[in-house]
Amino acid sequence: MAEQSKVAIVTGAGTGIGAAASLALAAEGYAVTLAGRRAQLLEETIAQAGDGASRMLAVSTDVGKPESVAALFAATVEKFGRVDVLFNNAGISAPPIPLEDLTYEQWQAVVDVNITGAFLCTQEAFRVMKDQDPRGGRIINNGSISAYVPRPNSAPYTATKHAMTGLTRSTSLDGRKYDIACGQIDIGNADTDMAAIFKVGVPQPYGEIAIEPTMDVDNVARAVVYMASLPLDANVQFMTVMATKMPFIGRG
Repeated sequence: MAEQSKVAIVTGAGTGIGAAASLALAAEGYAVTLAGRRAQLLEETIAQAGDGASRMLAVSTDVGKPESVAALFAATVEKFGRVDVLFNNAGISAPPIPLEDLTYEQWQAVVDVNITGAFLCTQEAFRVMKDQDPRGGRIINNGSISAYVPRPNSAPYTATKHAMTGLTRSTSLDGRKYDIACGQIDIGNADTDMAAIFKVGVPQPYGEIAIEPTMDVDNVARAVVYMASLPLDANVQFMTVMATKMPFIGRG
């Protein structure tokens, strides 16, 4: 590479939004480390990158474990020399069952990935970004529409996504002194495998099942690339990208 590529880490990069964002960043010339639990899916994503595949690295990672996150960042710095962008995208949900029927284990699993994982990655990003030259970087958090309003039977997911907003704000504030910018992208009904159920029908607050509109996941990937591309003296603090007609604004 004649010119040093910017370096991005994307968590949850094997499927859906994470895979789409990784490929979009690679297409823009970024070196990208793809993190996720299933190495095969990460490699399958890289195989779709064409010429960009040579600038991509797959690292099997459990974001809920500090030692795994530390290894992810160490492997990235060893391979690419620095970290310019972290996309905290990894996320899971619990079964859509009544709140009182959720087990402790189901609750904890969502907390471990969605918010503890994002915190651990943010913490490790701070350690790298504040000491590299040039200093600083950008952290983008995947908040979701659930960072604003819940779906029925979604307490663990919704609680962690509300918590993500608090983490975004604290990260944005605490990162200033290190030239680290942080923003949040809130996504509604992107057309991924995880969202396939929207085309069949999902429970609504008024008690009925309804099919919901979706949008191409490429819209999200392009938004992530835009947020990542800004100079560090500019920041998208919060962005909502959603299917226009999904039941979010007003009464749907």
